[in-house]
This record gives sequence, C-alpha cells and structure tokens, in this order.
Amino acid sequence: MLQPGDQAPPFSLPDADMERVDITQLWADRKLVICFYPKDDTPGCTMEALEFTDLHGEFQEAGAEIVGISRDTCASHGAFRDKYGLSVTLLADTDGDVCEAYGVWREKEKNGVKKQGILRSTFIIDRDGIVRHALYDIKPKGHAARMLELVQAL
Repeated sequence: MLQPGDQAPPFSLPDADMERVDITQLWADRKLVICFYPKDDTPGCTMEALEFTDLHGEFQEAGAEIVGISRDTCASHGAFRDKYGLSVTLLADTDGDVCEAYGVWREKEKNGVKKQGILRSTFIIDRDGIVRHALYDIKPKGHAARMLELVQAL
C-alpha cells in the first residue's frame, strides 16, 4: 500500500479515446487526483464520477486534474463518459498492472463470495510525483468534496 510521502508509481495508459496518457506529464503540470474505481456505469462509480464532474471547475481552480482508473476498456470508458457527460479523464488499466502498483487490486467479499477486484481508492499526488494523500476503501457519496478540500489545503 502506498503511503503519504511515497513516490507515486509512474505509468502510461490509454484514455476513453484510446490516446496514451503519461501520468508523469500530468503531475508535472498540475496536482493530480487519481481515483481507482471498480466498474463503469455502476451506481457507486456513477455517483462518484458525477460528483467529481460537478466540482471539476473548482479542482481546476485549485490547480488539480482528476483521473479515474478501472480495468474497463477504452470503449466502455467512452460510453460511460458520454452517457453522463463526465469531465473526468478515464484511463483503462485492462491488464491491472497500475492497480497492482498502487495496491488497489484486492480480494473482496460480497454475499459470502470472495473474488479479486478494485478497492475504491484515491491518491492525491503533487507536482513532484509524491503521494500527499492515500485513501483506501472510500465511500463514493461526498468523496469528491472531501478530495477538493484536501487539494485546496496543499
């Protein structure tokens, strides 16, 4: 698990339009909020993405960019973005390497059945690529507003 003060693992992933995004270029320009979420177009993930979209302008004013990552495909991300008018950059980690590097690929249990999945987690990374906040197993409702407060305090 990553902790505040750790160097964020660098990566490059495709976005919803199949364009490569180099995360080190993003954090060189702005603070970065990276949200790992389980699945496109599910109730909790949709709520979280819409809350971040609603606050997108305030994140930009605070000098931060928002990135969402799941193991869904670029096509799934594009459909999810377009269906809800999301402004969050969605990246596809289909092989799970980035999820592993950030420690969010975990065994989860639902209705007595154990399986591997993404533990909803958020990382705030500064312009030097240092993890300033690492929050694991978060709840989606109100999460975007809490992250905005943390970003504004940096």
